[in-house]
Amino acid sequence: MCIIFFKFDPHPVSKNAYRFILAANRDEFYHRPSKLAGFWGTNNEILSGLDMEEGKEGGTWLGISTQGKLGALTNYLQPQQDPEARGRGELVAHFLTTDMDSLSYLKKVSTEGHLYNGFNLIAADLSTTKGDLVCYYGNRGRPEPIVLTPGTYGLSNALLETPWRKLCFGKKLFLEVVEQSHVLPKDALVTQLLDVLNNEEAQLPDPAIEDQGQEYVQPILSKYAAVCVRCPNYGTRTNTIILVDADGHVTFTERSMLNKDPSCWETNTYEFMLQS
Repeated sequence: MCIIFFKFDPHPVSKNAYRFILAANRDEFYHRPSKLAGFWGTNNEILSGLDMEEGKEGGTWLGISTQGKLGALTNYLQPQQDPEARGRGELVAHFLTTDMDSLSYLKKVSTEGHLYNGFNLIAADLSTTKGDLVCYYGNRGRPEPIVLTPGTYGLSNALLETPWRKLCFGKKLFLEVVEQSHVLPKDALVTQLLDVLNNEEAQLPDPAIEDQGQEYVQPILSKYAAVCVRCPNYGTRTNTIILVDADGHVTFTERSMLNKDPSCWETNTYEFMLQS
């Protein structure tokens, strides 16, 4: 499970404003092997963490390329999973390595959505010269992908903007921070966004989560109903912040759990200019 908040404004009024801000949590079993974020691809042009689970190596939940392609994935909460379904992490990895634009890619994915368990996929083309395009497709929602209008969005393990209480609560905290982003030093902005992602206040009751998750979610409901999930063997393992300014300068900060220990974390930051 994961949660993502993002805001985009292709033409920010203030010179100090960011045109794209994303804050995301990856929730996963602590024992599932993965690599910390790093550059990869033919010319080291893609930045992401990588799943190293046997049979699903090379998939990812969130990544960005130096060409301005950005992909982000969440699973759709469903009581029954098909063990024979294709690995969802390939959806982001394939987008980051394809020449297709975001809308065309999601249209292709929509014809193959039945091959996967439930998912939500954000695909974006961030171009300083052509303008930014951000699109969304969920294989448990509309049959066609949609182009998003500039604004602020929240995505968890239901369809985009489904008003789960934890999503609404986290989005409110996110908005409070990003509304000050043009006056905050970058380090302070990242720190405050990380604070949002690590909020463990359970937002209960929430009949929407219970109805969708049914018996699967009941044992972990008190923990799962928070922005930051913290269970004994499962929970938030990675926080990611992506900032893109008006000139196309990208700051990518990843805070990752080490050694399956919720008290041990490592933070790394990467910066580069979009090549588009």
